[in-house]
Amino acid sequence: MKARKAFLWIGVAALLLLSLYFAVRAAFPCPHREIVSSLNVDASLVYSVAKTESGFDEKAVSHAGAVGLMQLLPSTAKFICDREHIVYEEARLTDGAYNLKLGCLYLSYLLAKFGATQTALAAYNAGEGTVRDWLSDPSCSDDGVHLRRIPYPETERYVKKIGKIRKIYEFFY
Repeated sequence: MKARKAFLWIGVAALLLLSLYFAVRAAFPCPHREIVSSLNVDASLVYSVAKTESGFDEKAVSHAGAVGLMQLLPSTAKFICDREHIVYEEARLTDGAYNLKLGCLYLSYLLAKFGATQTALAAYNAGEGTVRDWLSDPSCSDDGVHLRRIPYPETERYVKKIGKIRKIYEFFY
């Protein structure tokens, strides 16, 4: 009888863990994996940005005019398209695959330009010029590469949130 109860509890626990696993994967999706995996950027970082930026709403438009999964400003999307020799189509910014590709390319650009993930994420949120100013300010950066302090509370929360979400992606995927 004891063995039977133990077996039942193990089955219930396994079912609960499996349910949790699938619930987390549903809450933290990985759309258009083939696009993300074809580009040279960490998938957990890309999906963490998309989750933070739009909650995976392909049609999302911010008050600032940023559009789609990766919340790209049309001017940023155009810049990346010109840089990567991709046809720019503003109407396609709400197309998940197109937006995610451009967002990955922009994130790769920022990572290459700034060299540190936290700095690149701050630039994704606050803009390149703003982050360049922070890097040249001794109260924000000791080495001109890493941010010791992020002056904008919104950007500081943004970078921290992506870090937390990224840990979930790394654990479950």
